[in-house]
Amino acid sequence: MEISSKPLMDQRPITQLQYATVVICFLMNMLDGMDVMVISYAAPAIAKAWSVSPEALGIVFSSGLFGMTFGALFLAPYADSIGRKTMILVSAAIMGVSIYLTAYSTSVIALIAFRFISGLGIGCMLASTAALAAEYTPDKTRDFWVSFVVSGYPVGAVASGLVAAKVIPQYGWQSMFQLAGVATLLALPLVYFLLAESLEFYLKSQPRRALEKANGILVRMGFGPLEALPAKPATRQGIPLNSLMDSEYKLPTIQLWMALFLAFATLYFLTSWIPKLASNAGLSVELAIYAGTVFNVGAFFGIITQGYFSSRYGLKKTIGVILILTGVLMAAFQLFIGSSVLLFVFALLGFGIQGGFVGLYAVAARMYPTEFRTTGVGYSIGIGRLGGIIGPAIGGVLIGMGLSMVANFLIYAIPTVFAGIMTMYISSKKIN
Repeated sequence: MEISSKPLMDQRPITQLQYATVVICFLMNMLDGMDVMVISYAAPAIAKAWSVSPEALGIVFSSGLFGMTFGALFLAPYADSIGRKTMILVSAAIMGVSIYLTAYSTSVIALIAFRFISGLGIGCMLASTAALAAEYTPDKTRDFWVSFVVSGYPVGAVASGLVAAKVIPQYGWQSMFQLAGVATLLALPLVYFLLAESLEFYLKSQPRRALEKANGILVRMGFGPLEALPAKPATRQGIPLNSLMDSEYKLPTIQLWMALFLAFATLYFLTSWIPKLASNAGLSVELAIYAGTVFNVGAFFGIITQGYFSSRYGLKKTIGVILILTGVLMAAFQLFIGSSVLLFVFALLGFGIQGGFVGLYAVAARMYPTEFRTTGVGYSIGIGRLGGIIGPAIGGVLIGMGLSMVANFLIYAIPTVFAGIMTMYISSKKIN
C-alpha cells in the first residue's frame, strides 16, 4: 500500500478522525483569539483605572506580540521533533496559567511580563495547529481547511468581546482574564484524549514507537496497517533556518516573510487599537468593545471566503486582491465617518485584513515539507509578528500625538497594499 499519508488522504473522503482533528485545532485557535484580544478589550478599563497613557498601553500590546514572535521563532520549531500534539498541549498550558495570573497584576510592568509569557504559548499554538491541519487534509481542499482552522482566532475574539462587553463594566477587567485562563486550561484534557498526532510526523520523523502509533491512526481512518516504516528522509544539515534558506526555498521564504511583516503590522494595529480609538471618538466602553467585535465577525467570514476562493482560483491571486482592496478601503475611511454604515466598514476591514493574512498561513503550510513544516510556519509567523510588534507601538505614538482615526488608517493602508503586491509575486512552484 502507499506509505505516504498525503496520497492516502487524497484518495478517500475525509474521515471522522480528520474532522475531529480540524475541529479541535479550530477550538484551540478560538482560545488563541480570546487570549490575544482580551487585553485589547480590557485596555480602556485599565487605562481609566490606572491612568495609563496610550504609549504605555502600546508597550503592553507589543510585549504580548514579542512573546508570540519569540514563541513562533524559537519554541514552535520543536514541534518538528517532539510532535504537533505535544506542542499544542505545552502551548495551552502556558497560555492558560499566564492569562489567569494576569488578573492579579497591579502594575504595567506585571502586565508586560504576563503578556510576554502568554505570547510564548500563543505563538506556538498557531504554528502547530496550522501544520497539523495541513497534514490531515486532502491536497485539493487543504487551503480551505487550514484557513478554517485559523478562523477560530476571530471567532474566539468575537466570543470574548461579547462576554467582555457585559463582564468588564459589571465585574471589572480582572474577571475577563480569569475567565479566559480557566477556559484555556479546561481544553487540556480535550487535546490530550481526543487530538491525534500527525501521521506524517510518525512516518517521516519516526520518533520512538512510530510504527505502532502510525498504525493506530491508519486503522482508525479505515486503512490497513503498515508492516514497516518507510525509509526515513535524509536529515537536512544545519539549524532549521538553513533549511528555509536552501536554494529552492530562499526567495519565496523572503517574499512570504515580507508580506506577513506588512500584513501583521496593519492587523495588530487594528486589533489592538480599534476599541481604544472608538472610545476616544466618544463611544461608551461597551460600544467601543462592540466595534472590535464587529471587526472580528467580519474576519471570520473573510477567512472562510478567502479559503474557498483560494481553493478555486489560487492562493496568491486571491490573497493579493483581498489585501489590496483592504488597503484602498482604509485609505477611503474618511468617507464613512459619521455614517450609519461605519460598523459595516469595520466588518469589511476585518474581512479583508484577516482573510488576507490567514491566507499567508496557508501559503506557509503548503510551501514547506513535513520535515520542517512547523519550523517554516513558525518562522513565517515569527517574522511577521515583528511587524505586529511595531504596528501597535507606532500606533500608540501616533495616537498619543493626537492623530485621528482617519489619519492612522491612511498611514496603515500603505503596508496593506504592499503586502498584497508582494503576495502576488511569491515565487514558490508549490503555490498557485
